[in-house]
Amino acid sequence: MWKPDGTVTKLRRAFNDTGHAHELTFCCYQRLPLLSKDRTREWFIEALEFARSRWTFELWAYVIMPEHVHVLLYPTSTHYDISLILKSIKLSVSRKAMHYLKKNAPHWLDKLKVVWPDGRIEHRFWQQGGGYDRNIYSEKVAWASINYIHENPVRRGLVDSKTDWRWSSARWYEGLDNVVLAMDGAP
Repeated sequence: MWKPDGTVTKLRRAFNDTGHAHELTFCCYQRLPLLSKDRTREWFIEALEFARSRWTFELWAYVIMPEHVHVLLYPTSTHYDISLILKSIKLSVSRKAMHYLKKNAPHWLDKLKVVWPDGRIEHRFWQQGGGYDRNIYSEKVAWASINYIHENPVRRGLVDSKTDWRWSSARWYEGLDNVVLAMDGAP
């Protein structure tokens, strides 16, 4: 796939296999910390909640980091398209963020600008492409993924304990109050 900077990348192949969970990771444009504000994280939570109801999947884990997101989900339909789920989440957040930036912080738009060879200009919130998608088909691997997701803020030094990070499903798994988003259960 050709990109505006002249480089070529391989297209990500998604496997929509019934009975598989998906560990998804996607990044903000140029790994900018576009998810560092609570308002943007709330937009992501809203988008994830809407996608969960629209595309019928179980949400098993998530973490919102300043410049990327991890989500573990399990589609409950026999026929699904993981790329449509991703698009639903990403497009909603991107639209809200761009609207906000145009109105309140237009200087940020230059950092998000992409100029195509035909002169067309677009602004990106998310890095181009689908991100990382790993099919998970065993309970052991699903639990390892959940632990990896929850430990992200600790590994980065953002908090001392995974339950201190509000923007993660770790608090739900520990049975704590003040959970941002409830999970559908465990693998």
